[in-house]
Amino acid sequence: MARFLRPLFLGTTYTRLLHLWVPTLFVSVWLFIDMSRPWVPAVLLIPLGLVPAVRRGEGVQARYMLAPDEPRERGDRDAAISVAPSATWRDRLRTVLWLEVRMGLGAVATGVTVWMPVTAVELAGAAWGRPVDITLLPLSPPPWACALLVPVPLLALYGAVVGLGELVTVIARRLLGPSPAERLAALEERTEQLLERTRIARELHDSIGHALTVAVVQAGAARAAGDPAFTDRALLAIEDTGRAALEDLERVLGVLREAGRPASGRPTLSEADRLLESARGSGAKVDAEVTGALENVPGPVSREGYRILQESLTNVLRHAGSVPVRVRIAVDDGTLGLEVRNPLTAGIPGPGRGSGLRGIRERAALLGGRARTGPDGGDWQVRVELPLR
Repeated sequence: MARFLRPLFLGTTYTRLLHLWVPTLFVSVWLFIDMSRPWVPAVLLIPLGLVPAVRRGEGVQARYMLAPDEPRERGDRDAAISVAPSATWRDRLRTVLWLEVRMGLGAVATGVTVWMPVTAVELAGAAWGRPVDITLLPLSPPPWACALLVPVPLLALYGAVVGLGELVTVIARRLLGPSPAERLAALEERTEQLLERTRIARELHDSIGHALTVAVVQAGAARAAGDPAFTDRALLAIEDTGRAALEDLERVLGVLREAGRPASGRPTLSEADRLLESARGSGAKVDAEVTGALENVPGPVSREGYRILQESLTNVLRHAGSVPVRVRIAVDDGTLGLEVRNPLTAGIPGPGRGSGLRGIRERAALLGGRARTGPDGGDWQVRVELPLR
């Protein structure tokens, strides 16, 4: 019983009824002008529905009167009822059909909401002995039957209001829902957002992970050395690395706070010396060789190459500690080659493990390049090739 009566306590039931009543106002005005041609309003809806902005207006009304509680966390593009103007002739024809259907259902709803209560009142009067209006009750039932029939039109009214509200909502989702082009645009937008979130996650992993790794290694080395001069150098390295990590964190948080803000200011391979010095300061013996003009490397490739080098050195410090590291960066024949090798130890993870190694491969794949991570001749190797075009 409570489930049956639940629509009575929902605001949506009444906003849907109001939405159905609105077209009848236009029809009522026309009937005052010319009652002999009631079909004219339906004809006038055809050119009206061809106006692109009408679809937006109908979508706004339908969204907030027919389905106000519908969740729309993912934005307007993903809503079941679109608020975009007509972009194609198919959208215009769907809008015309919607206007005609809305007017027809509105006429039915108006008739039901007027005549059902009147019929209930007429039955109640007949039950008290008042003469029956034969236009409403042509069968003239006895008074006791009229008393029993009083709830029938009220139940019919209730069922019609709820049923018509559900029906017009289903039709609105069908005729005013996103077109295939809008659904494709929503899918592309969502894909871009997911890619951006993945890229930001990689940025935070690489920059913050590198800074924390350097800080842990330096702090442990300083404690073990017991040398005030070495401790001062370690603290200086921790300070420099932490400051750089804070700058990266502030930049990434700025992108998250401000939609559409470009991720500018990201470091490039021309700043690779900072990474190499940080690794050397952490005890690693870095042998670096750079061939070719790094300044000629395109920005996206240079930025991703920097992050790949950063993650590679971070893995060395985290898993191998103070070991010899060979870094080779080469720019030639339209390709950026980057190789980081260090002696293989038991602490280095196997191929494919860890989000850092996965991030290296993802960065290379997004730029159309290749990445190989894993043991190679007694060393752990990270070898990446990125196209410059």
